[in-house]
Amino acid sequence: MILIGLTGSIAMGKSTVAAMFAELGAPVFDADRVVHAFYASPRASLVEAEFPGVTVEGAIDRRRLADLVLGDAGAMRRLEAIVHPIVESDRQSFVRAAWSAGARHAVIDSPLLFETGATRGVDIVVVVSASAAVQKARALARPGMTLERFESILARQMPDRDKRRQAHFVVQTDGALDATRAQARDVLRSTAGMTGRRL
Repeated sequence: MILIGLTGSIAMGKSTVAAMFAELGAPVFDADRVVHAFYASPRASLVEAEFPGVTVEGAIDRRRLADLVLGDAGAMRRLEAIVHPIVESDRQSFVRAAWSAGARHAVIDSPLLFETGATRGVDIVVVVSASAAVQKARALARPGMTLERFESILARQMPDRDKRRQAHFVVQTDGALDATRAQARDVLRSTAGMTGRRL
């Protein structure tokens, strides 16, 4: 099985490309979805204990939490110490299930693939990218997004140019969806002959 690490900075179109990989038959592990589920579960009390006041109606309010941790490296490390082991446990279960199902490719969709060192656990890295102007316009169109918050998120992420340099494949999302889908399909075709990994 070939394990693809899929990443990209905020508003680059990573979720769209992940959905395309899924449509093309590659199971996708969505790290953000795991975090969302964790924040809505009873285990989220671990986050509330560390950051009092971030729970609303039994779930972590991501905006309140972001206000506390963005721009505060120490707070971010404390949050990551809680969240990352949970994501990693679910990722391992996903990989085992994909292997057992006989998947030729499996995708690990993670916005912080480089920043967390998770590239060591994949066979190839695909970076989703777009122009800075397109990225900014997409981000600021999101509900609740402000320029300050956007810049804080960018400051935490590896610059797009550095990600592109370290990628095996770059998928550009500035154009039409069909063009993006063709690039995703090309990644799967180009890597189909790789040996991949065994569990």
